[in-house]
Amino acid sequence: MAEIKLSPLAPAGFPNLLPVPGVEMGAVYAGFRKRERPDLLMAVLAEGSVAAGCFTRSKAPAAPVDWSRAVLEKSQGKVRAIVTNAGNANAFTGEKGMKAAVKSAEATAKIVGCTTDEVLLASTGVIGVPLNGDLFEKPLARIHAGLSGALWRDAAQAIMTTDTYPKGSCRVTHIDGRTVVISGIAKGSGMIAPDMATMLGFVFTNAALTYNCLQKLLRENTDLSFNSITVDGDTSTNDTVFAAATGVNMGHDPIDDPDDPRLKDFRVKFNEVMVELAQLIVKDGEGATKFVTIDIEGAENDEAAHKIGMSVANSPLVKTAIAGEDANWGRLVAAVGKAGEKAERDKLQIWIGGQHVAMKGAVHPNYSEEQATAHMKTQNIDIRIDVGVADGKARVWTCDLTYDYIRINADYRS
Repeated sequence: MAEIKLSPLAPAGFPNLLPVPGVEMGAVYAGFRKRERPDLLMAVLAEGSVAAGCFTRSKAPAAPVDWSRAVLEKSQGKVRAIVTNAGNANAFTGEKGMKAAVKSAEATAKIVGCTTDEVLLASTGVIGVPLNGDLFEKPLARIHAGLSGALWRDAAQAIMTTDTYPKGSCRVTHIDGRTVVISGIAKGSGMIAPDMATMLGFVFTNAALTYNCLQKLLRENTDLSFNSITVDGDTSTNDTVFAAATGVNMGHDPIDDPDDPRLKDFRVKFNEVMVELAQLIVKDGEGATKFVTIDIEGAENDEAAHKIGMSVANSPLVKTAIAGEDANWGRLVAAVGKAGEKAERDKLQIWIGGQHVAMKGAVHPNYSEEQATAHMKTQNIDIRIDVGVADGKARVWTCDLTYDYIRINADYRS
């Protein structure tokens, strides 16, 4: 595989992620990748922790997705460990794939001192290659011997595939006067589309929450973050996002209602972490040179607005125009029209970089092609569209589609 260049949209460096009380982790090279770099991550959670999950809607889910769905349903969120390997997706591997998943869960349970029903699994990498379940036990033991609450960068690097940089986010808030940390990591670069993508996201906090509360918060914020991004319109077999809450250092019983007033600021910060992680994935889109924010207004409802936004964000014609720094707003009109949702042609309005480009079904009389083109030459592109129907709105994020996207994916298995 050709060497991958650092994304021009990459942040200056990996952020300072604070340790989350009740969470320790580690990463090592176990042999799942062709190249020797960390490819196995284990996070161990304090007793009493709960976890929630959201997964791909692909009809061909990977073995670890099936495993983790079943674990959460059976245990109602009672989880002690999360194990992730990179380099092999353990997807479309039949009975062998599930046997490998079981082996990895058994090895984890033995080392951590819990049951297999308290182990969540995730995998990312090449589809269709059998996973060797015997590769887990010894590396997991090495990780367990060196667990730390501070190894966030190592953890983020261990789950990367075609990513060009590790992704992390952190916020601090308070509940009942007690300090609450929210730290998360994610991976993703290609095969990124609605219903998550070939992406993994893990968010940890020491807030005291019930499983039902955490699951509702995760579902809501996944829709506003990971389900509102796209790089190439392809949904993967392995999409997984976990959230874990340990309750360590909290002085109250687990909160069951996500609308509890005590969680007001926590909800804001939790959303900020997930949105930042989602945006970091888009900024690392394979071959990306532009980060694009698309705001849809005036739709029939929020769901319709989201569909219109994703129609624009997934349009190859829109994305290649952005790559070519061409303010071809007619392609935005076409993408709105094909979305299958209500839109009033003669009330449609478009803004590019804050400039009013189109209104009343035609170009705005004061439109400046020069001004629009100048905005298209920047790294951060802002597009706003009002479809003139009702009050529905949504925000989605995407990137441009460049020659490098083809190069990276043509060489992926090389």
